[in-house]
Amino acid sequence: MKRQISKWLSILLPLFLGVFLIIYSYNKFSAEEILEIKSHFINANYNYIYFAVFIAFLGSASRAYRWKYVLDQMGYKTTFANNFMAVSIGYLMNLTVPRSGEISRALVLKKYNNVPFDKGFGSIIAERIIDMIILLGFIIVAFFVQFDIVKTFILDKLPLQKIILLLVIGFVFFIAFILIYCYSKSKFIIQLKLKVSGLKEGLLSIVHMKRKWSYLGHTLFIWFSYIFMFYIGIFVIPETNTLTLGAVLTSFVVGSIAIAFTNSGFGSYPFLIAKILLFYSISETAGNAFGWIIWTSQMLLLVFLGAISFLLLPILNRSK
Repeated sequence: MKRQISKWLSILLPLFLGVFLIIYSYNKFSAEEILEIKSHFINANYNYIYFAVFIAFLGSASRAYRWKYVLDQMGYKTTFANNFMAVSIGYLMNLTVPRSGEISRALVLKKYNNVPFDKGFGSIIAERIIDMIILLGFIIVAFFVQFDIVKTFILDKLPLQKIILLLVIGFVFFIAFILIYCYSKSKFIIQLKLKVSGLKEGLLSIVHMKRKWSYLGHTLFIWFSYIFMFYIGIFVIPETNTLTLGAVLTSFVVGSIAIAFTNSGFGSYPFLIAKILLFYSISETAGNAFGWIIWTSQMLLLVFLGAISFLLLPILNRSK
């Protein structure tokens, strides 16, 4: 019963937060401002969005191809098509249940390429760790390039003392768990070690892989595609097309963080994008419209690719 409650809360709470942010945002706008937002949508230059969506597609393809290096290192042969469709389905699942995409990706390869779930999932977790490190790097660069704005927008609004206390408590529990895991002889710990052995192999596969430079090249391209498609998007409405590279970087970082708050940024992405753009003298109506245009275009691509992948996977693998 508790597991069911926890599962539904993980699904509904981010969704409710997104709905709340949407209602909260639009209740603040007057009728004239709502019409102004609509005009931004109507008069937007969607040619830039089409180009940005194409770049996003290339980024997803690169992520699928990069995954093959890790799986090859563990001795599992997969096809680019299956990897790409698994990645697409993972993105689609994240729209419904946050972080469920990683599990979906591993399940797809287990079914169609006989890759053990724990090893496939471990390779995905390793991939996410690298993504987090790169995002952290962008945050640090944005912090120094746009120090005053980042400080005002983030640091001054966060309860730093409570965050530090929670980090210290979490670190203590982590060290305690590691010590128990390494030295305990209990049956539970022994069984746990057996279950995570494949996960460990997947995590370490990146360390031992032969084609590290190819993996790094795809990683850089994936993140280049993310920030480049955001940069292209600023030209969709006149109010944002004068943003500097520093402003683009800061807004990109805020948008990337917003995606973690709700189901792939539903509600939170346009809300936070509009807030950060206020620091660059862009009205909240224009910022809100810009955030929704960027977010919606990317989500439509993910839904399209995910739906097509669901249909094609069993057809293309019928003989397997």
